[in-house]
Amino acid sequence: MNSGELQREIGYTFKNKALLCTALTHSSFTNEKDESCDRSNERLEFLGDAFFDAIISEELYRRLGSAGEGKLTKLRALVVCEKSLARYGKQINIGRYMFLGKGEECTGGRERDALIADAFEAVMGAVFLDGGYPAVKEGVLKLFKDRIDDAVSGRLNTDYKTALQEKLQAAGEAKISYIVRKEEGPDHDKTFFVDLFCENRLSGAGRGKSKKEAEQNAAREALERGVGSCTSKE
Repeated sequence: MNSGELQREIGYTFKNKALLCTALTHSSFTNEKDESCDRSNERLEFLGDAFFDAIISEELYRRLGSAGEGKLTKLRALVVCEKSLARYGKQINIGRYMFLGKGEECTGGRERDALIADAFEAVMGAVFLDGGYPAVKEGVLKLFKDRIDDAVSGRLNTDYKTALQEKLQAAGEAKISYIVRKEEGPDHDKTFFVDLFCENRLSGAGRGKSKKEAEQNAAREALERGVGSCTSKE
């Protein structure tokens, strides 16, 4: 695996390249019993997820001295959500280096947000094991600098559902409902798909690792589409 470019992108050179190999190995690959990497990245993903939360929490706490727990929690969720992790994972082309099973390869796994976000977390978990906390903290803060700056400056909308509700109510009484259309994945790693309806009209759709995240993404799509009223103009 020629991962030199990826290591340059994250700003860290591994001493133990096997850790990086494991971080980039999806379970579909190990299930096919390929011997290139004998373990999937699930344990490293668990570790990386914890460090993302800790590092972003510390940075927001330090930079937003007057913010309460509720605001800090919402901002952290926006900074390290699946969509955000996948966005930055794609910027460093992490999908190019992933080890995938044939099924995932054929169905576009290298571009799938969930797989990219998981691999990104796993790589950061591997950085911690290889270089310690200072190394993983430096990498996370470097890669997420713009996102953190947006959170601190208030450029991230912390509650799309509330923003949509207020916009619709300004135009009159608004009846909004969020319906879970389907769920995918095992219990420990589900993805929820939610449709947003205004007066029984489909106005937005979203996905997320929780129902709340999916609802927020559905509300955001409705706002981006310019939904301003639940009533038809016909």
